[in-house]
Amino acid sequence: MSTRAGVIVTGTEVLTGRVSDRNGPWLAEQLRRLGVDIAHVIVVGDRPDDLTRALEFLVGTGIDLIVTSGGLGPTADDLTAEVVAAFQGRSAQLDPALEQQIGDIVARLSAGRGWRLDEQATAAATRKQALVPAGATAIPPVGTAPGLIVPPADGRTGPPVVVLPGPPRELQGMWPAVVADATVGAALAGREELRQQTIRLWGTPESELAATLRQLGDRLDGLEVTTCLRDGELEIVTRYRPAAQPAYTDFAAAIGDEYARVLFSADGRTVDDIVAEALLAQGRTIATAESCTGGLLVARLTDRPGSSAYVLGGVTSYSNEVKQDIVGVPAELIARVGAVSAEVAEAMATGVRTALGADVGVGITGIAGPDGGTPDKPVGLVHLCVADADSSVPTRIVLPGNRADVRKRAVVVAMHMLRRLLTD
Repeated sequence: MSTRAGVIVTGTEVLTGRVSDRNGPWLAEQLRRLGVDIAHVIVVGDRPDDLTRALEFLVGTGIDLIVTSGGLGPTADDLTAEVVAAFQGRSAQLDPALEQQIGDIVARLSAGRGWRLDEQATAAATRKQALVPAGATAIPPVGTAPGLIVPPADGRTGPPVVVLPGPPRELQGMWPAVVADATVGAALAGREELRQQTIRLWGTPESELAATLRQLGDRLDGLEVTTCLRDGELEIVTRYRPAAQPAYTDFAAAIGDEYARVLFSADGRTVDDIVAEALLAQGRTIATAESCTGGLLVARLTDRPGSSAYVLGGVTSYSNEVKQDIVGVPAELIARVGAVSAEVAEAMATGVRTALGADVGVGITGIAGPDGGTPDKPVGLVHLCVADADSSVPTRIVLPGNRADVRKRAVVVAMHMLRRLLTD
């Protein structure tokens, strides 16, 4: 039987969507790398009863380890440590050395940021964070909150609970100490490697892949295959134990044969990886001129460390005047065909390439909405063009969704146009 874990993400701000959950997916992947299958990721608000019920549910599924994130701060709603201690049948005790360590951290932060703190309130908050369940292991803080590894009290059954802070930087910084802990190691003893491979397709519906998976049938034994269609990219993620490697090799080959025309990544690389690697390998540079996407494409290109080696810059040519004066689009062309047109997108791509001295230029112009559409040029219409010294490739597309959807999806289309220009 595989080793399994459950994750509980606490925080009303996460539950209500004010803050996106970054910890659940990150923990799931780290556990997968340890050979631990993730059984559940549960999000609960800052309510002790709900956290207790989530712990009860996970224990009832027979999992081997529970990891929580959040609720370790100094305020009254930070109750995870207290709830977990009670759940595991352990009383909280003050750790004087930990209290001193947290106090020193708070003092250092306060001095560096010019804070003026109430001494009594600060002491009470520090004391709260230094309460450690009897028999638990405290993980030194990365911020101000320590982590905890809390096994069940003597006479109780169930998995140990790893209690980590909510800020991703702090949680991730503590993870090596969690992995090295003897209690956690004993809980996960006997785990086996859990492999994960990703294949990415561009421009094919999920229904086509579903039919292929049905045809493969028993050839998928031992494989957990999941698919996700996101912004036109179809992602196929397969998880399996080492014994099923021949089945995965056969499956990957079948997908490669069936979808050779639309398969752009057989090894898990993203389109961002492929574009960046191609620009670096070819020693080429890129510049962008964006209207409706407002700089989102150049932001995506420069999100990667080292992108200054190939991204020269971008112009947010939102107005016609900027298109003309900075990018070099002829005023006569805009007057004749309109700013949202294939001709202007091409003039933007070639113009910004010339203006910034780049090897590759990208032009994007469209109607993101919700207003501004006409029968001939509806909301969602986007014209794109990628150009280099040898070719200019235009694309017209009408994208569904709201304003944010149109802008985001236009950038994805542009990335795949660049991929094709650089790799075909």
